[in-house]
Amino acid sequence: MTGSLKVAVIGAGVAGLVAARELQRENLQVVVFEKSHQLGGTWAYDAQVESDPLGIDPNRDVVHSSTYKSLKTNVPRALMSFTDFKFSEKVYGDPRMYPGHEEVLKFLTDFASHFELTKLIRFNTLVTRVEVVDSDITDFVVESNTNGVMSVEVFNAVVVCNGHNTQPQLATDIPGIQTWSRKQMHSHNYRVPEPFRDQVVVVIGSGASAVDISREIAMVAKEVHMSSRSPLVKVGKTDKFNNMWQHSKIECISKEGSVSFQSGFSIDADIILHCTGYKFHLPFLRTNGIVSVEDKRIGPLYKHVFPPQLAPRLSFVGIPDRTIPFIIIECQSRWIAHALSAKVSLPSENDMLSEVLKHYEEMKEKGLPEHSTHQIGFQHDYIERLWAQTGMIMEKNIKDMIEYLIHCLMTAGLDGYMDLFSKKYGI
Repeated sequence: MTGSLKVAVIGAGVAGLVAARELQRENLQVVVFEKSHQLGGTWAYDAQVESDPLGIDPNRDVVHSSTYKSLKTNVPRALMSFTDFKFSEKVYGDPRMYPGHEEVLKFLTDFASHFELTKLIRFNTLVTRVEVVDSDITDFVVESNTNGVMSVEVFNAVVVCNGHNTQPQLATDIPGIQTWSRKQMHSHNYRVPEPFRDQVVVVIGSGASAVDISREIAMVAKEVHMSSRSPLVKVGKTDKFNNMWQHSKIECISKEGSVSFQSGFSIDADIILHCTGYKFHLPFLRTNGIVSVEDKRIGPLYKHVFPPQLAPRLSFVGIPDRTIPFIIIECQSRWIAHALSAKVSLPSENDMLSEVLKHYEEMKEKGLPEHSTHQIGFQHDYIERLWAQTGMIMEKNIKDMIEYLIHCLMTAGLDGYMDLFSKKYGI
């Protein structure tokens, strides 16, 4: 492989921009495909919501971003930096440690301008097909649609950076939920709390977005009832709101409107809000069965990046979940760029596949579900191994911050980790 390789990058969000920057540094020919009119991916707030509030209708006009109007980061801005472009050193109007989405988008726009990435992006261009050309796996056909005009090109490599917060994952396994007669929606289509005014709302989920949205809705709703499958949640009325309760898993839902929880408590609800995460969605990818996409698992992927049989020509950036995304994305992108420019070598196909299958087997032995495949959490060894591949070294202050953030999460939980972290690192 040489510097003349032509590489397609799908998506101009955080992953796509960083991948493009790293590929460009290796003198590779880069084309970034972005289906919207602007860069930023999920950080590009769109007040519009989809016609189907649950995101089930395949013919709906898909809105990419799941960002709601009041969203602010849940990771400190210092940990949303890149090695040579620090968010912590830049302020665009919102200096908070946990800034709003507008500040993040301005940071990404500045990043793209600084590294001259915008000229690489084809806006309003939807990729409709990525397919292996032949059995030698040396090229990929990329078919795209730009404002109705179809185009077919051949690329030597493809880097998939299309995000994974667009296709809703729904709690369809709850008895009675599919015949419930009242309103349901997914948090993907949540923007502002006003539509929930004076309503009795059931929120399914206990992640960061579920907690954040529930608190916001509680300011206008009659009642908010959060439901979690986790056995660790504290059931009862929450401390900060008189109209908000935490419940166990939902037992069943009646067609008429009542929602019953495993604790025996039941309520008559007006709306059910699914804060239940997202599926991976890669309808354009055709690999003759080499890569499979099953809800929350893309596989097999070596180190969550390379399909062994197609490496390094096909790669994925930003797949790991429940982690520090910006840091992961940068080291993955550099690894891919160095692999394509032959600066680093990957293990053999068999060795890569063996490691993936070993990971799957270990998950089974631990009783972990398939949907947790890419939930790497704050695994220092994963980050350090990737950084070591490319000679990157994590700054001590960043490593210390990550370790303290983990401590805050373990000590104060989702309710209090941000405040606890701010007491030590806040200005």
